[in-house]
Amino acid sequence: MSSKALRLGTRRSRLAMAQSGQVADAVSQVTGRPVELVEITTYGDTSREHLAQIGGTGVFVTALRDALLRGEVDFAVHSLKDLPTAQPEGLALAAVPEREDPRDVIVARDALKFTDLPRGARIGTGSPRRMAQLNSYARSHGLDIRTVPIRGNVDTRIGYVRDGELDAVVLAAAGLNRIGRIDEVTDFLSVDTVLPAPGQGALAIECAADNADLIAALGALDDPFTRAAVTAERSLLAALEAGCSAPVGALADLLADGQIVNEMRLRGTVGTTDGSRTVQLSTTGPVPETYDQAMALGRELAAEMLAQGAAGLMGERAQ
Repeated sequence: MSSKALRLGTRRSRLAMAQSGQVADAVSQVTGRPVELVEITTYGDTSREHLAQIGGTGVFVTALRDALLRGEVDFAVHSLKDLPTAQPEGLALAAVPEREDPRDVIVARDALKFTDLPRGARIGTGSPRRMAQLNSYARSHGLDIRTVPIRGNVDTRIGYVRDGELDAVVLAAAGLNRIGRIDEVTDFLSVDTVLPAPGQGALAIECAADNADLIAALGALDDPFTRAAVTAERSLLAALEAGCSAPVGALADLLADGQIVNEMRLRGTVGTTDGSRTVQLSTTGPVPETYDQAMALGRELAAEMLAQGAAGLMGERAQ
């Protein structure tokens, strides 16, 4: 590989720039080449509609992928939860680095925890998945909350709380960690309360499928356990025929006996956004050693969820 600078395609948001900058440093170390960030505006960045209205699927990645296919950038970094489940022809998922904290978090007024919010508390989120699970938890624990659809970057969302418009907002722990604002969190939501989006907390590094040298170099950043986990989660999402904005939560985690990791557990949930109906199941099996094994784990759980009526609980189905 030459010493010419590699071009990394990234969204312009503060979070995207932060995580792309971290990847750029890592790629520079493994390749010995400088990396320059190329800022690209996506439809999801410019549209003011709620993600559930515009479909969610691919709105933050299509422009980046188009730039890759045109050869305008050498590789791109995505939040993996934003990726459509189908891999486009001509592009390779070269690396899935070690995952950040996958949990959702609350930033609330007066440093309140989720369960300490007052009756009628207004909680902002643009995610039907978060609405469904928060409302379901509230119903089963006697809490009285109102979920309010919002959009915007971290500053905008937290600003709703600071300005008194909302009592709390829900954000991803990984994003706040990456921009150095995790100290503003007032409550970490257990995955037993709210399952994250499939792939949440993980990054995806994509490049042209025919660039074997770059694929090999980027592969040094790949974490096999993270890749297996997110592959299983995304297989579940695909088998449910649900898009990124459907109310589906999934998390694959490793189960260890002492120091030896011997199993992977995959949990999935889908529910109506008002929390009145949910299907939540889990399955456990050997840690997948291949892509096909990870995919099979997700399909197996999806089949069980569909058998229990999951399809009827999703507002948006992938077209």
